[in-house]
Order: sequence, then C-alpha cells, then structure tokens
Amino acid sequence: MELLHHRLEARKSASFFEFCIERLIQFTGVSAIALVIMIFFFLIREGAPTFFTVPLSSLLATRWYPIEEYFGLVPLVLGSLLVTVGAAVVALPLGLTTAIFIAEIVPRWAREFLKPLVEVLAGIPSVVIGFMGMLLLVPLVRQILNIPTGLTAFTGVILLAWMTLPTVVSVVEDVLDAVPRTYREAGLALGMTRWQTIWRIVLPAGRSGILTALMLGIGRAIGETMTVMMVTGNAARIPRSPADFFMPVRTMTATIAAEMGEVAQGSSHYHVLFAVGLTLFIITFLVNVAAAMVVFRQVKRSERMLS
Repeated sequence: MELLHHRLEARKSASFFEFCIERLIQFTGVSAIALVIMIFFFLIREGAPTFFTVPLSSLLATRWYPIEEYFGLVPLVLGSLLVTVGAAVVALPLGLTTAIFIAEIVPRWAREFLKPLVEVLAGIPSVVIGFMGMLLLVPLVRQILNIPTGLTAFTGVILLAWMTLPTVVSVVEDVLDAVPRTYREAGLALGMTRWQTIWRIVLPAGRSGILTALMLGIGRAIGETMTVMMVTGNAARIPRSPADFFMPVRTMTATIAAEMGEVAQGSSHYHVLFAVGLTLFIITFLVNVAAAMVVFRQVKRSERMLS
C-alpha cells in the first residue's frame, strides 16, 4: 500500500512538472510573437508621421541630406540591395560547395573538426570583422584596384559574404547530413558515381532546407550594421553603373546607426529614420515569408511525389 502511495505521488509530481514545462514553452512562444508585433507597431507609431510631414516626392527623391531637409530614401535602399545581393552572390555558392565538401567528401574525423570551426566563425562580433576590414582589406582594395578609397560597396560585399558564409554552411551541412544514408546507397547501387549521387539525389532531397539556408543568409546580410558602416564609405549615392560597385555607398542600417544618436526626438529627421527602419523590417519580413512559402511548396511537392 505504501509503495502504491509513493507511485501515485511520483506520478503527480511528474504531471505537475510536465504542466509547468508546457506552460513555459507556451509562454515563450507567445512572448516571441508578441515581441515581434510590438516592435512592428512601435516602428509604425514612430515612422508613420513621416508620411504626413514629408512629401512622398521627397521620400522618393535621390538625395539624402537631412540637414537641408532632403530625405530621399532611394540611395539608401539601392545601397542596401547592392551590398546584400553582392554578398549573396559571393556567399551562397561558396557556402553550398563548402557544406557539400564537409558533409559528403571529408572523412568523419575531419567533419567533427571543420563543423565547429565554421560555427566559431559565425560567433565573431561584426565590429571585430569591420575593424579587421578597415585595417587589412580597405588598403588592399585601394592598392590593387588603384582607386581613390578602399571604402567601397565591393569591400562591404566581401566582408558581408564572410559573415554570411558560416550561417549558410552550418545550416546546409545539417540538411545534407539529415538526408537518409539509404538514398546514397541506392544511387551507388544503380551505378551512379559519388558526384552524380550528390547532384541528382542528395541535393534534391534537401532542397527545401537548402533554400531556407539561402534565405537565412540573405536575411543575415541585409540586417548587418556595424561592418557595412565601417567599410562602405557611408556616401548616400545612387549606383548607376557597374563602376559604382567600387565606389562608396550607404545602407539603411548604417544610416540608422550613424544618425539616430544625434537626431532631435520628434523631428522630421527622427521620424524618417524610423520609416527607414520600418522599410528594412518589411523587407526582412518579406524575405522570411518568401522562404517559408518556398519550403511549404517543396514539402507539398515531396508529399505528392511520395503519395
């Protein structure tokens, strides 16, 4: 009888513990969603006055010079897109091939060494990378390309690609490692070479996860602040030709970081900076939505193929 009593007490204790854990998980999930919603509405509250005090034609202009009330957002948006797309073009192919090398080519012992090394690179603070870029990469770019300054969009692209690379490599490697080994064995049994198995079986099987990794890399790049502010020159100008890739630019994140600490609260400049932040938030949100839609379609397609 006493043993039965102890068992009942243990069950009650376990049930109470599970109840607490479930409520904690629910609270954490709801808090995360609520935090994102509050950030969004805060940006709207502070950025919405821009559209009532600053003419739309001024916001769509090509000049950013807040001292004289010029609030053209076009050079900031184009500068952000130039640096982000450039970093994606460099980082995504390199990240994919590096992940394939780690997951499929190297021996197991080497993989256990390389994977943590890549993840350590992801933890380097952006200000440290920017400082290294200013000391090492900026003079090198100026000397090799023989241009007036090494603070260019190209320099920002190189450093931003370096920062994005660990995220892409780590996620893609996990995706490839999750592909069942039987898929590879089936391909080899059919007479495929190792590279044919990787290209025709492993990569298609992990397509949704790979696309998610690529979108995460783009989101990581577009939201970066310190590195691009330190090495891109911070000149609000519109890229009009390929040669402008080797000229200074200014991104939206760098603009907010550089000017928010000096602006008068409640001024037009203050509200425009929040409008820039709102624009950046919407762009990042759309990138994440696009990633979710791509993954959802790939999952549905896989389910149809299996059925």
